[in-house]
Amino acid sequence: MPLAHPTRAALLLAAGSLLLTGCGAPEPGPGTTKAAVTLDNCGRTVRVKAAVRHAVSLNQGTTEILLSLGLADRLAGTATWTDPVMKGLEKADARVPRIADNNPSFERVLDADPDFVAASFVSTLGKGGVATREQFEQLGVPTYVSPSDCAGKDNSGGDGTRDKALGIDTVYGEVRDLATVFGVRERGDRLVASLQRRMTKATRGIDASDVTLLYWFANSESPYMAGCCGAPGIITRALGAKNVFDDTHEEWPQVNWETVADRDPDVLVIGDLTRKSQTAESAAKKIAFLESNPVTRNMDAVRHKRYVLLSGQAMNPTIRTVEGVEQVAAGLRRFGLVK
Repeated sequence: MPLAHPTRAALLLAAGSLLLTGCGAPEPGPGTTKAAVTLDNCGRTVRVKAAVRHAVSLNQGTTEILLSLGLADRLAGTATWTDPVMKGLEKADARVPRIADNNPSFERVLDADPDFVAASFVSTLGKGGVATREQFEQLGVPTYVSPSDCAGKDNSGGDGTRDKALGIDTVYGEVRDLATVFGVRERGDRLVASLQRRMTKATRGIDASDVTLLYWFANSESPYMAGCCGAPGIITRALGAKNVFDDTHEEWPQVNWETVADRDPDVLVIGDLTRKSQTAESAAKKIAFLESNPVTRNMDAVRHKRYVLLSGQAMNPTIRTVEGVEQVAAGLRRFGLVK
C-alpha cells in the first residue's frame, strides 16, 4: 500500500521553516505497536509516533541490523557499503533499493520519502555528511545514530577519540533500540541472545594473554590502524590479547610503517574491503604490500604469514564485531598461539 508521505518537492519547500505534521505511516501490522516511542540517542531525544514503515539506512552496519531483524520490507533505501552483505541476508538485501554506494545526497534520501533515517556514524548525519539531524527533523523525519559512535567518544576531529573503551553491550543496545522503533522488540531480544551465544562459544577456553595484535583497516601510504578502544578493542579484550597500539585513544590513527615494524605484532588483523576509496583496500593488496615493502617484510607476522582477514564491518562497532571475535579466535587457534 502506498505511504501517505509528502513529495520530495514539498519536503524541500518546507526545509528549515516548519515541521511537517501530515506524514503519518499506515497502521502497524501484526507484531508491531501503535504506541509512540521516545529514545535518548547520542544526546538527543528521538520521538517516533508510530512503528516505522518506510526507513532509509545510511550505513551498512545499521542496514545489516535491520535486515537481521527481518525488516527488509520496511526499508525504502540503503547506502554506504564497504563489503558484501552479511551471509544469510543476501535475499533480504536484494529487496531493498541501494540509493548510493557511498553517501547519497540529501535530495536522494528525500526522494525515498522516509519516515525514519538511521546511520552508523555521527559524521553521516553531521556537517559534511548526508545532512544534519536538524535538517531531517525540521521535516518531521526522526533520526537515529548508532550509540557505539557516541558513547565515550569525541567526534570533533578525524575518526574521533574515545575516553572510554566501547563494550559489546552498546551494540546490543542499538539492536534493541531499532527493534523497539520498528515495533519488533521480541525479534531484537532473540537477535541479541543469538549474538551473546556466539560470543560465548567463540571465546570459551581461550587465553591469548601472550599474543599481540595489530588491526589494519585501510590505506598503504598512511595506514589506518586501530587504537585501543573501538570495535577492535572489543575483539582484543574478549580474547585476552593485547593491541600493539592500545596506547592511543584515537579510533583509527594513521601510523607510519617504521612505527608499525617497531611494534612487531604476533598477528596482523587485516581489513578485506571491497570499496575503492583508499589505497590497499582488499586483503590481497594489503598482503602484497606487506610482503614487498622493505620496512614491513621482515616483521614476524609477515614472515610467518599470520594474517586474519576481516570484513570492514567486523572492524566497525556493529553486530559483525561478533563475527570478528569468532574469526580472530579461530585464527589464533590455527596459529597455535592460544593456551
